[in-house]
Amino acid sequence: MSPSSGTSDVPSDTPRPPRPGPETSWEPRDPTLPARTPPPPTRPARRSRPRRVLRTLAGLSLLSALLLAGALVAGYLLVEIPPANAAAVAQSNVYLYRDGSPLARDGEVNRENVRLDRVPLTVRQAVLAAEDRDFHTSRAVDPKAMLRAAWNTVTGKGRQSGSTITQQYVKNYYLGQEQTLTRKAKEFFIAIRLGREKTKEEILQGYLNTSYFGRNAYGVQAAARAYYGKDVEHLDTAEGAYLASLLKAPSAYDVTTHPENRAKAVARWNYVLDGMVTEGWLARAERAAARFPAPQTARPATGLSGQRGYLVQAVEEYLTSRGIVDEKTLAGGGFRITTTLEPAKQEALVQAVEDRVISRLDPERVPADRYVRVGAAAVDPEDGKVLALYGGIDYTRQYVNNATRRDYQVGSTFKPFVFTAAVQSGAQTQYGEPITPYTLYDGSNRRPVEGWNGTPYDPANEDDESYGEIAVGAATGLSVNAVYAQMAVDVGPGHVRRTAVALGLPGSTPDLTASPSIALGPATASVLDMATAYATLAAHGRHGGHTLVAHLSRDGHELTPPAAPARQAVTREAADTTTSILRSVVEAGTGTAAQTAGRPAAGKTGTAEDDKAAWFAGYTPELATVVALMGQDPETGRQEPLYGALGLPRINGGGAPAEIWGQFTRDALAGTPPRDFELQLMPGAEEPPPVPPMADGPEGTEGAQEPPYETGEAGPGAMVSRSPEPGPRTAVTHGPVPTGGTPPQ
Repeated sequence: MSPSSGTSDVPSDTPRPPRPGPETSWEPRDPTLPARTPPPPTRPARRSRPRRVLRTLAGLSLLSALLLAGALVAGYLLVEIPPANAAAVAQSNVYLYRDGSPLARDGEVNRENVRLDRVPLTVRQAVLAAEDRDFHTSRAVDPKAMLRAAWNTVTGKGRQSGSTITQQYVKNYYLGQEQTLTRKAKEFFIAIRLGREKTKEEILQGYLNTSYFGRNAYGVQAAARAYYGKDVEHLDTAEGAYLASLLKAPSAYDVTTHPENRAKAVARWNYVLDGMVTEGWLARAERAAARFPAPQTARPATGLSGQRGYLVQAVEEYLTSRGIVDEKTLAGGGFRITTTLEPAKQEALVQAVEDRVISRLDPERVPADRYVRVGAAAVDPEDGKVLALYGGIDYTRQYVNNATRRDYQVGSTFKPFVFTAAVQSGAQTQYGEPITPYTLYDGSNRRPVEGWNGTPYDPANEDDESYGEIAVGAATGLSVNAVYAQMAVDVGPGHVRRTAVALGLPGSTPDLTASPSIALGPATASVLDMATAYATLAAHGRHGGHTLVAHLSRDGHELTPPAAPARQAVTREAADTTTSILRSVVEAGTGTAAQTAGRPAAGKTGTAEDDKAAWFAGYTPELATVVALMGQDPETGRQEPLYGALGLPRINGGGAPAEIWGQFTRDALAGTPPRDFELQLMPGAEEPPPVPPMADGPEGTEGAQEPPYETGEAGPGAMVSRSPEPGPRTAVTHGPVPTGGTPPQ
């Protein structure tokens, strides 16, 4: 039957398969093939965990990049180039005495803007060699340099800014010197805008006119006048390189203010010139012919004449060296600074120097009088406050501050630190005897030290005097070099050095070397350094450093200087036993001229090599003062011996320095009752042996016209009151521990 009939070949009683519908699918199958089994369901492949982490990190990085880009765009659009910062026109700083009375006001800012074409090309290139050698080819900001500087700062490789010249100009002219994230962010965006809107020449001109070069000189023209007495267009390459080197640390690299830093300044100058050669800006032959151009003596403002300039300079160094105020910020002005200086004591110190030295000088008749310089400092042992300073004859005539300079040997004033170290460490002699004021040493001239593995050392005594067997106390009064060189080895030169630093000498003091010679005082600590160390002895071994600033404010905001907490630098027995033998120096040794103070005192004289300086360092319970006479040629700046000065064959610490000390101490403490030392001595230092005869020679007779007692006569005995309880502590109520003699049996 045909398909059109509506029938099929399948019998009518055979079941029909279901028709495909919405819920049933149907597919024809070849009946000769076996039924097809559907495959098992498959799971989707699991993505590996590292791939997911990488994709997440990539997403976060992209998001961070977008956010950073957005922040940069927003910062660029929102931060405008502001008008010049008002602080760019610096104000004066006001300095006050401790009681609030006026001390000084520094001068107006020294600035004269010049066009870039007035600055010689080599001077500009020297500045670039010092500060930013890629200035002309780099962008306004260098993110890599900023990150590198931050990393070096964090890892202890030194604090660095990473700033380009453009950024430094922005900081100088538009912002300020404060170290905050907000300021750094503004500096970043302003520098970018400035780099787009101003030419490199405009930026360099602004930088040269706003940079601080020290000596209150803002800008390269003012610096040229301040350092070389000429206009900027007349500077040569070597002079320009020196001015460029000052930009890193103006005060530190001024070789007239800090002659002890000359080596560092010359090294920086060489770095600048070598950089010019590297960049192709300077021929090697011209570089080889360059010689360091010593700047002229500074000529400060007359408003800082007399002692005022020295005091201001010392205060500025105190603030900047301790990081209390940045040097450039301080130079910007606007500060009200109350010092620790007391006007009555300051006047008394100036008068004592005038009476004992200045009034006796006659440079027309005595050539050596031209060389005489005086430095002095007085410190309160109780709290370390500096009460008076003497820096020189006149700040406008002698610019270098004799109270803070560190280029003259301290001589025998260092010897007490050796004895303090001996007591502190419980040291013994080479023969196993404890070192006390009565320990006997061989004081023979040129005696080689024993127990030293270095270069053989056999120091000469003053005038080649031999003393034979002598007690430590007597050797202190007579400054016997042979004894103290041996004692330094017995104690250990390294321990001697550590003790001196603990007492108050800076660890960076030049020539403070751990060797036997350390005992003879080749170190060149400043007068103020030594006064701080002697104040520690007067304070029974407690040391908190010195301070020159009581209060500091700007724009009505009080800035409290950090105070160093007092600590026990050495044991009380070590400090007090040292005081006991130093009392003998004043009572019967080389420092008898200090007796004019009219009260119990301890001290030590000292003379530098070749008599280029003479020192007296001493203290009462209330006041520690150090005075030094220094020899320096006013024309060449070279250190000179003081032979013949003041009409004397030689200048000794027991002469004019001790006389100044005695008069000042008497007048400074006038109206206050004398106080005696309350000493707790080491075991074996209690009994007073007889005083030996005074020896001849500069260190043996400094300041003593006649021995206070006949040869062999007992000196003023120490009145000792023993404690009812047995023990090592003994309170000495008055009278020194005399020098010399045989220790008690």
